[in-house]
Amino acid sequence: MPRRHIRVTGAPEAPLRAALTALRTALDVPESFPPQVLAEADRAARDPALPLNDATDIPFFTLGPPAATGLDQAMHLSRQGTGYIVRYAIADVAAFVVPSGALDAEAHRRVTTLYFPDEKVPLHPPVIGEGAASLLPGQTRPAVLWTIGLDAEGRTLAVDVRRALVRSRAQLDHEGVQKQIDDKTADEPVALLEEIGRLRERLEAERGGISLVVPEQEVVERDHRYELTWRAPLPAEGWNAQISLLTGMAAADLMLAHGTGVLRTLLPAPDGAVGRLRRTAHALRIDWPHHVSYAALVRSLDPHRPHHAAFLQECTTLLSGAGYTVFRDGKLPEFTTHAAVAAPYAHCTAPLRRLADRYAAEICLAAVAHEAPPDWVLGALDALPDEMAEGARRAAAVERESVDIVEAALLEDRVGDTFDGCVVDVHEDEPAVGTVQLESPAVVARIEGGPDPLPLGERLRVRLTRADPGAAKLRFAPA
Repeated sequence: MPRRHIRVTGAPEAPLRAALTALRTALDVPESFPPQVLAEADRAARDPALPLNDATDIPFFTLGPPAATGLDQAMHLSRQGTGYIVRYAIADVAAFVVPSGALDAEAHRRVTTLYFPDEKVPLHPPVIGEGAASLLPGQTRPAVLWTIGLDAEGRTLAVDVRRALVRSRAQLDHEGVQKQIDDKTADEPVALLEEIGRLRERLEAERGGISLVVPEQEVVERDHRYELTWRAPLPAEGWNAQISLLTGMAAADLMLAHGTGVLRTLLPAPDGAVGRLRRTAHALRIDWPHHVSYAALVRSLDPHRPHHAAFLQECTTLLSGAGYTVFRDGKLPEFTTHAAVAAPYAHCTAPLRRLADRYAAEICLAAVAHEAPPDWVLGALDALPDEMAEGARRAAAVERESVDIVEAALLEDRVGDTFDGCVVDVHEDEPAVGTVQLESPAVVARIEGGPDPLPLGERLRVRLTRADPGAAKLRFAPA
């Protein structure tokens, strides 16, 4: 998923939408699937490999954006004694993708779903990713079913994973679930999302982990002008994310115990990066005492407040070094932890959107069955980190260029206006050139033509000198 969430509405021929269409062309984004891939997807959708286990009696529900069609996960939460049972069904993409077939090759070419502000470019053809493999309500689907037992504090007691047929009963959205929980009208499987989610958040804080609550920007066209609105994530979105994190941590533990796997890893942020964030916090008037950790500070922020939202956006830079670490034959890697999770962690819950998750699922299924992973998994494992890194670079380019276009369109009619900002970066070779982040709106752009050097980490009044959506550029200068 993108680190910066921006949604754009409006007609396809509107200038901003047209600029985003041009960007897809410039980045050579594969918007259409080859005929042979579509043909194979159609065949697979009609005749997938179905599991023998039947879990269709469990009343699963999905939780995500309204009207979403690519549903990777469905859950059912229940009590067991003083603890809980989390059942988490993940779309079984391997039931539809033949190893080394046309569909598989195309997935390796695309690697991830690409998210533009106005649309997405999917990893799999819609007949699979939004149809036959998606855990849509009222449809029987093959799934990789995780069953995780938790104690009264939310700690993992037992983990099982196996293939099974599942059937979601309801497609819920975060806003509706939040209202049900707040109004005390939610059925127990939904109400337990808060109970388990809060327990997992408490455990996350204990181990020093951090989940960034980054606000979503929505750019709406009104009367041929673009307006920026903020939407802070709901608590239910964080609780939902905790279920996914729980499963990813369970997957990592299975892989490490089994001796073969692919982990999502992130080294601790270097002191320089944290020091840079401290300067940004100071400039944005965010109190960060030296005895308070980065994780504790982030948990104290309110994404509804513009300067907190701006700082949270800047915090995403600490996640940029995440990668994939492969190991096999019991030879465990030296570093196995994801610094933001503060534990070993694996991507395994979004196979409709991420290539690596399909392989992680197979390794975990083999681990529980005390078997070796399939040959097609082992044969692809070593190349997977580089493939995922290339996919991440492409996704980052899409995100970066999209943000530039949206911000330029947003500020196009404000050239000459002044804003309050913070210098968050200065070029080593050109100390009069750097990066400024506005307090509101949370725009990050190049600043030049000021003092030498620019005052890194300090507040600065800046003037917009250029806003060109076509060239996707914003430029500021000290006011």
